Amino acid sequence: MDGASQGGHGPGRAQVPAPGEVAGVAGAARPGRLGVGVVGAGRVGAVLGNALRAAGHAVVGVSAVSAASRERAELLLPGVPVLEVPDVVERAELVLLAVPDDALEPLVAGLAEVGAWQGGQLVVHTSGRHGWRVLAPATASGAIPLALHPAMTFTGRSLDLARLADCCFAVTAPGPVLPIGQALVVEMGAEPVVVAEEARPLYHAALAHGANHLVTLVAESLDLLAAAGVDPAARVLGPLLSAALENALRQGDAALTGPVARGDAGTVEAHVAAIAASGVDGALATYRRLARATADRALASGRLRAEAAQSLLAALADDPPL
Repeated sequence: MDGASQGGHGPGRAQVPAPGEVAGVAGAARPGRLGVGVVGAGRVGAVLGNALRAAGHAVVGVSAVSAASRERAELLLPGVPVLEVPDVVERAELVLLAVPDDALEPLVAGLAEVGAWQGGQLVVHTSGRHGWRVLAPATASGAIPLALHPAMTFTGRSLDLARLADCCFAVTAPGPVLPIGQALVVEMGAEPVVVAEEARPLYHAALAHGANHLVTLVAESLDLLAAAGVDPAARVLGPLLSAALENALRQGDAALTGPVARGDAGTVEAHVAAIAASGVDGALATYRRLARATADRALASGRLRAEAAQSLLAALADDPPL
């Protein structure tokens, strides 16, 4: 079944059945309780394993290769045996694959080659980029595929558990299996949002563009404040960024403000000169690119006059090559 047939919205929380209440799912004899195997005790896997355990599921094994992952497993999954990956899969009714995006496909295929996957076994991955079709080698053996991606950043510590309550998970699965994925997300205290199979790369790109690039932007802003002698820079920047983020999420382009949105080309010209002289590597190129994008959005939304936009773009032009 194609991801497009999944629909745009899942049922409300009260309508979502527990995983074991769905006919044909392993562990249904123990109402909703599953034996969970965690493959990858990284920042995500250890936390989600803990959350599933708190919901009443039994974590029967975890794979942890590095010293850091073994430490996380001991902290967040105390008493759970650390096993080789095939042994984790063999024990589990629900296998949670919390590995890097690029490692997922070869891992699933490799486990299929050794006959590790079992019929009726739930196989869940946490990759943002991939949907459920990356699990095809497991589904060929009768496993039930689910893609559950938490839209949050993880530290790999217990404080992440509280953050799950304010988090959404992208749920992608064949239509009949969607309620299982939604139920698992609800059990972990988060909110499920259905994302179609073919939309997963764009969904993930949107999150990475917003969150990962935000870190780069904030770090550059802190560097510029430090170059200006402002201390503490984070204290000055924090309230402004918090308000800007809140306004942007609520109002979209209507939240645009500042010299670019106002068409103050002289101020923008002064910014360019000051940043160029600051010595903060890469900041000028970032400022120019984002200011141009801001001007485009302000112009398209009617907040910036065309003649003002021309002056702004002139001020933001790249330096001519030497």
